[in-house]
Amino acid sequence: MPRVQTEPKQRTLPWLKWFALSATILLLDQLTKLWIMMEFSLGQSLYVNGIFNLVRAHNEGAAFSFLSDAGGWQRWLFSVISIIVSLIIALWLTRLPRQRVLEGLALALILGGALGNLYDRLTLGYVVDFLDFHWGNWHFAAFNVADMAISVGAVLIIIDGLFFQGSDETDDSSDATAVNTDKK
Repeated sequence: MPRVQTEPKQRTLPWLKWFALSATILLLDQLTKLWIMMEFSLGQSLYVNGIFNLVRAHNEGAAFSFLSDAGGWQRWLFSVISIIVSLIIALWLTRLPRQRVLEGLALALILGGALGNLYDRLTLGYVVDFLDFHWGNWHFAAFNVADMAISVGAVLIIIDGLFFQGSDETDDSSDATAVNTDKK
């Protein structure tokens, strides 16, 4: 009886690459925040060019300083939310089909960013922000590497949902139809 050769199974778990990306985002975020905290005092700013400054800012709230002056309870609320969302995303990544690359990339970016800001909240009580874009006297809310990763991840989730989710479902259903037709 001839031996049937099969393709070798992949030895790594497909979601490890997503966790590695999340860990890289977390590390990059923390290293940049550490540098800012070592080089700048709170509120200190360095003019870089006509639209960008480096600045050390502390955000005790959420995006755009939402609830930053709420008295301290928001630290724990946002920490609990970050933990729950991070656990959901981690579980989602472990169950994500291998072909869902854009979705995996988006989720990994969001997870890394969420963990970066969570670490700040738990250890410092606030999130360190340092990227300050401005136009004239108008300044966009200062942000950090974690915030960038979360924002890019959110945009990629939207793009994936708008342009790729439907095509995957169609492809899966046509494959299922072809299999069912072959069995008849």
